[in-house]
Amino acid sequence: MEAFEFVALDADAGERLDVFLAERLEDVSRSALQKAIGEGAASVNGCAASKKDRLRAGDRVRLCLPNARPLDVRAENIPLDIVYEDADLLVVNKPEGMVVHPAPGNPDGTLVNALLWHCGDSLSGINGVLRPGIVHRIDKDTSGLLVVAKNDAAHRSLAEQIAAHSFLREYRGVVVGHLRAPAGTVDAPIGRSDRDRKKMAVTEKNSKPAVTHYETLETFAGYSLLKFRLETGRTHQIRVHMAYLGHPLAGDAVYGHPAPREKGLCGQCLHAKVLGFTHPRTGAFLRFESALPGSFEKFVRSLTREG
Repeated sequence: MEAFEFVALDADAGERLDVFLAERLEDVSRSALQKAIGEGAASVNGCAASKKDRLRAGDRVRLCLPNARPLDVRAENIPLDIVYEDADLLVVNKPEGMVVHPAPGNPDGTLVNALLWHCGDSLSGINGVLRPGIVHRIDKDTSGLLVVAKNDAAHRSLAEQIAAHSFLREYRGVVVGHLRAPAGTVDAPIGRSDRDRKKMAVTEKNSKPAVTHYETLETFAGYSLLKFRLETGRTHQIRVHMAYLGHPLAGDAVYGHPAPREKGLCGQCLHAKVLGFTHPRTGAFLRFESALPGSFEKFVRSLTREG
């Protein structure tokens, strides 16, 4: 049995217990968390709790999950671009086009398949399943850095840093058009779209707070190169926020801009360039940066610079 303990902050006041835990254990599905809570796996301040309980600042939350069992996914010898690795974690530079988790339509060839081969028995047990601890995700067609926890202590520490907004995630992306304000912040909640359940949207209904900081680095005819810094990490956050502003990411057919394949794009032009966090064991702050992929640079070179 593995125990997870968290303390609710002021910003968490009023949040449901299952939502609070889902934000800190991204590798555990909401349904699995609700099932575990229903079976008595969670407590608040030492008392039994239900999934619908609302938290107060300072509440101490404890969750006990069963010991890990083997994941029903085969390990595959897929080359990985490993930027950093030690006994607790590794940082991977994911290529565009690679799915992070196996799912219908993508049962193999994923980052998890590759990590199972590379990590062997050195994995984080989350959701009662032995698997590499994917602490945060990036989309299939988004390239760049993400950190993987090798043990539960590292996973908990990194998840807490994400929840406390001390986890540095910086992206580069090309958007359609020129933003009215060259730099700013989008503070708009994101939830599942009512019109298309496969998409996310800015909405007040069943949503979570989402904050994206942006800065224009360069403008072109019809496009802009932006730097993004995530304060939160919602599904498709940058893509949704930019579409909400009327400036979808170049190549993002899902949120408003068909990919200009003649210029080399096969999806949204977005790259997770910078990653920074406090090491769970040593306490040292680690910062990593990756180069833009070739398709990204090729697309930028194809654009006409202004002025």
